[in-house]
Amino acid sequence: MKPAPAPFFILIALIGGLAIFSSTLSKTPVLPLFAQSLGASPTEIGWIVIASTIPGILVSFPAGALSDHLGTRKVLLASLLVFASAPFLYLWVDNAWQLMAVRFYHGFATAIFGTVASAAIAERYSADRAARLSTYSSATIVGRSLAPFLGGVLISLASYDAVYVACAISGVLALGAGLLLRDARPVRTSATARPHFWASLREVLADRGILLVSGVEAAQYLVFGAIEAFLALYAAGLGIPAWQIGIILGVQLVSIVFAKPLMGRISDRVGRRRVILPGLVLGAASVLLLPLVESFLGLCTLSLAFGLGFATVTSSTAALVADLTRNGRFGASMGVLRTVMDVGQSIGPVLTGWMVVASGYGGAFTLLAAILLGATLLLALVPRSPQPG
Repeated sequence: MKPAPAPFFILIALIGGLAIFSSTLSKTPVLPLFAQSLGASPTEIGWIVIASTIPGILVSFPAGALSDHLGTRKVLLASLLVFASAPFLYLWVDNAWQLMAVRFYHGFATAIFGTVASAAIAERYSADRAARLSTYSSATIVGRSLAPFLGGVLISLASYDAVYVACAISGVLALGAGLLLRDARPVRTSATARPHFWASLREVLADRGILLVSGVEAAQYLVFGAIEAFLALYAAGLGIPAWQIGIILGVQLVSIVFAKPLMGRISDRVGRRRVILPGLVLGAASVLLLPLVESFLGLCTLSLAFGLGFATVTSSTAALVADLTRNGRFGASMGVLRTVMDVGQSIGPVLTGWMVVASGYGGAFTLLAAILLGATLLLALVPRSPQPG
């Protein structure tokens, strides 16, 4: 008798945690330090850092559409092969350009995996879709949170190579677990078994609702990326010590990890818009108040509030996109969402940096709050889906 397959959700959450842990360990805090040790200039370090984000913009959408056509398992395994192989390449790097090339290759892993894993979950679960997606996201955030601590310890006690060996171990474990995955729908040989690749691309790009929700997600991640980059600098400018800045950023992360599954369950019960809208307003209010607060406790409170708002919005956006998806094109839909999200997150720090120079933190944070409030208008234009939303 064959053993019963591992429960899909537990397996995909485990794989996601291991894969994202490996990916984060390869860059935080080791990447800029390793690049500097290779003699990279500040400009080259900047390009090295963003090299892994480019694949997210390039391949998330086509990878999602391909998973609709081939099945999620095959595409997930392809990404896990990159997770397992990329860390070994760092061991052979001896100049900045090689490191940039390895980072670009490594970026395909997270770009493909994040999209297709979300599509696989959305395809399997409908009644508790938001709760499942949010819980999975929290599992990856745990992996992302643990990586910097281990990376710092390994750099201090061993070497850069030790960090990348640890990355490789985690990536190989993720691949091993991935071999146990099974597709939600059996792959058949008929031409109608799965959505055609090009048909998925065309249909999803023509869907106004999916594009609008993706715009909401992009706005939220634009502000998240900006706060991630500049809240620490703002606090440091106020004379707050580094250990307290770590707490300010840490409470935000903790709030996201614990709030997302809860808000996902609420979204499944009351509808997506009733969760996303107050989340956008809470996020906007907390960002708007940042330049008015100069104390450690005040910034902790606003950072916590922003984390809750972020968790509230992102607990439901992917689920709403899935609710709007037609003809089983979950991969293509999630690909659009992730591509637009990556664009937003990439723009955030650049836009905020320009605004800080032009009008200070007050002007920059006011603009970010206005972007979140503008996203509420996009949400209002999203058509109603036949499922909860």
